[in-house]
Amino acid sequence: MTKDQIVYEDFSKIDIRIGRIVQVLPFERARNPSYKVEVDFAEFGKKWSSAQITSYAADELVGRLVSCVINMPPRNIAGFQSEILILGARDAAGNVKLLSPTNEVGLGEQVF
Repeated sequence: MTKDQIVYEDFSKIDIRIGRIVQVLPFERARNPSYKVEVDFAEFGKKWSSAQITSYAADELVGRLVSCVINMPPRNIAGFQSEILILGARDAAGNVKLLSPTNEVGLGEQVF
């Protein structure tokens, strides 16, 4: 383990929801290769993120379900307000891969 152990109450503060990517734009001003990504969470609305997921082509991202932290304060990244954190993990080659449900689930559904 590389981080301190937490209790369930710490984890329960994180609101992770399923959303669908609806728009992907280039983000030239970002320090690391990134996209501006709009994600739809149904009743929670549409929110934007700066995401380092450029191992995917923009057109293959649109329509994908993603897991996102939606209750963090917005973060200014190169003049862009990133409202959510899209979750991912690095593969063996170091590319960020999305954490996505393997089955269709409703937009805005909570991850637990």
